[in-house]
Amino acid sequence: MLNANEKGDSPAMICPKCHSSTVVKNGHIHNGKPKFSCKNCGRQFVEKPENTIPQDKKDLIDKLLLERIPLAGIARVVGVSERWLQNYVNRKYQEIPRRIDIKKPRVKLTVQCDEMWSFVKNKKQKQWVWLAIDKCTGEIIGVFVGDRSQTGAQGLWDSLPSIYRKYAVFHTDFWEAYSVIFPAKRHKAVGQKSGQTNKIERFNCTLRQRVSRLVRKTLSFSKTIENHIGAIWYFIHHYNRTLSITI
Repeated sequence: MLNANEKGDSPAMICPKCHSSTVVKNGHIHNGKPKFSCKNCGRQFVEKPENTIPQDKKDLIDKLLLERIPLAGIARVVGVSERWLQNYVNRKYQEIPRRIDIKKPRVKLTVQCDEMWSFVKNKKQKQWVWLAIDKCTGEIIGVFVGDRSQTGAQGLWDSLPSIYRKYAVFHTDFWEAYSVIFPAKRHKAVGQKSGQTNKIERFNCTLRQRVSRLVRKTLSFSKTIENHIGAIWYFIHHYNRTLSITI
């Protein structure tokens, strides 16, 4: 096989990774632009790559990521490649803050906590999403993704703003990990019929309906734990911003 220079292309293509000139043509990308492949390192590339995704299309993608649409569906609707979209999402989820900035803490703080199961890669790899919500404001104030042990309960406790850890009263189900980690004087284990955990249980439904990788019977599994966590945090920050809190 002739390299790019021997085929009459001038100047010769240079691999952007190893800077070798042993480069051959390797088909075309989706817009018809020729693609090249380095025979030394295997890198595939195009000459003078351009960012052809306009900002308004990225803004639309950001909104679609908040709906129950898998990445493959977003790629089809918006008209971008799945590879570009995956790289875009990877960067976005890496930059999402993993802490809650509460809007307006109250003097009297009441928190409802719950945990919900999810999967990464397949149904054998469960990841539990631990959540805490301010009963009065409806704001999600604590998030942790991990196993359903005391480590998970500790992760949720550590994710709470300090004012809640100091003063709030916590309502949870009877899962024993809560009683080990949460202060006994401010922890109240209650049954579902008590209504003391109805807000967080309702939010669990919202989260499953809006984030496709959390739908109970779904094929849209997260491939990595990093993106799984990032997608959850991305929606939660959006959810908190949409709340109208007047105290």
